[in-house]
Amino acid sequence: MNSSDRGAVSTVRLFRDRADAGRALARHLSAYRGRHVVVLGIPRGGVPVASEVAWELDAELDVVVARKLGAPGFEELAIGAVTANGGRFLNESLIRELGVSTSYLEAVTARERAEALRREAEFRGTGPPAVLEGRSVIIVDDGLATGATMRAAVRSVRQRRPGRLIVAVPVGAPDACAALRSEADEVVCPHEPAAFFAVGAYYDRFEPTEDDEVRRLLAAAQAVSAER
Repeated sequence: MNSSDRGAVSTVRLFRDRADAGRALARHLSAYRGRHVVVLGIPRGGVPVASEVAWELDAELDVVVARKLGAPGFEELAIGAVTANGGRFLNESLIRELGVSTSYLEAVTARERAEALRREAEFRGTGPPAVLEGRSVIIVDDGLATGATMRAAVRSVRQRRPGRLIVAVPVGAPDACAALRSEADEVVCPHEPAAFFAVGAYYDRFEPTEDDEVRRLLAAAQAVSAER
């Protein structure tokens, strides 16, 4: 399911927006339609993509919140990521290069895990978390650059014993997709440009997704599930 454009050297606008990307991605996941799967979006940008995938596959929608672990003094530089239930990925080579201490790692992990837990509850509202044990679970984001948050999400979901774990993104860096293949049962990434730029470079519209939109999409999905 990998793209034939893997050798591309220039940035091509592949999608109008995240909803368009979700519909395109769903076509590569059609084998899972009607199979009682769960689609998990990574907030915030992954949720509009996941919402379209869940709709097209007639699947349940939920979230898995992964929080970036920022480097000391350079919080925008990710040295790893962590989820609400403690699933964590660490970029060990970068941590060694920067000389990040164990005490700093534990402190930033605890802080970001607590924030992930808070945000997960806020996004989900009064609805219970989806049951994942024994089911096929598709984790969706709007793209893969380093893959740090996705790898943390995969490790988090593994703890909940899914029957099959699929990573699905519309576009991703080849090395990030390759790394995920060692952790997920399947990686679906239709476009893997060799000269990968930022995820937003492949979208016509890539505005920040607001918390209210995430809550709205999840509430709408819960309402549909309740009617089934």
